[in-house]
Amino acid sequence: MHLSGAVLLLTFLVPPVWMLDAGHATPPDDPTADGPFLLLFAVPLACAGFHVLVQIPAGLLGTRLGRGRTAAVGYGSAVAVAGVLSWFLLRSLGWDVRSGIVPVWADAVVRGSLGLAGYLWVMRARSGPARPGRG
Repeated sequence: MHLSGAVLLLTFLVPPVWMLDAGHATPPDDPTADGPFLLLFAVPLACAGFHVLVQIPAGLLGTRLGRGRTAAVGYGSAVAVAGVLSWFLLRSLGWDVRSGIVPVWADAVVRGSLGLAGYLWVMRARSGPARPGRG
């Protein structure tokens, strides 16, 4: 799971447009405006929350559903679960169609699916063919 969280955090080296817009939403001459440097705290916090609430359950369920099947089935299952969980997470945070949930949801699913690919690759390698010394 640490691999998927690290990959998720690395995807934010290219910040999403909606996050940059939120960072610069206030006028520069407003003394009460939070600086864009707060994104340095918000991104790791958002990644940790998304990782715990979406990626870990999706990875575990995708591994379980994909056991004994092809890698594509396991990955597809994990991404489908991540899509549903991220939709529910964003809805619970107050996003709706009028506030632009679709681009944010799509961005979250794409970033999360990259991390899930790494996690499922490791799980496939661990449960691969029998190795010497295994009973």
